[in-house]
Amino acid sequence: MSEYIIREFTPEDLDAVIRINRENLPENYPPFFFKLHYENFPKAFLVAESGGRVVGYIMCRVETGKLYTMPGVGKQGHIISIAVVPEMRRKGVGRSLMVNAMKALYEHYGVNEYYLEVRVSNTPAINLYTKLGFKPVKTLKGYYLDGEDAYLMAKPAP
Repeated sequence: MSEYIIREFTPEDLDAVIRINRENLPENYPPFFFKLHYENFPKAFLVAESGGRVVGYIMCRVETGKLYTMPGVGKQGHIISIAVVPEMRRKGVGRSLMVNAMKALYEHYGVNEYYLEVRVSNTPAINLYTKLGFKPVKTLKGYYLDGEDAYLMAKPAP
C-alpha cells in the first residue's frame, strides 16, 4: 500500500498548505491567494496526505493565452506552486501531484497545454518536469525576488 494519498484540497487544509509553502519555498503567498485558486480551480488544487497529515500540495490555475507548445491561442494549465515536505521527498509524491493535477486540468478544464516556472538552480524539480515531458521554452531573467532566473517549461496536453 502507498504511504500517501492524493486528494483535492479542502479549506481545512489551508493552514497546513501555507506552512508547507513557507517552510519549503522561497516564494510565499498570502492566504487569500490560496483561497482564490481553490475557489476558481478546485479540481486542480491537490494535496498529498500521509497518516492524516498534509505532506505536499500543488496549486494550479487555467489561463487563456498564446500557447508555448503549438501555434495559436488556447487554454493553459499553469502550475503555480508545488511543494513536498523534506521527509516525503524522493518517494514519488511530487510526481503523483503533478500527474494528478495535469489529469484534472485536462479533464475538468480542457487545457491545451501545461506550463510552469522553475528556478534554474532547482535540478531535482527540472529533472522531474523533464521526465514528465516538459521542455524549457525560455529563460525568464531575474524572475524571482532574489534575482534568480527561471526556466519556463511547457508540455502539450494529451
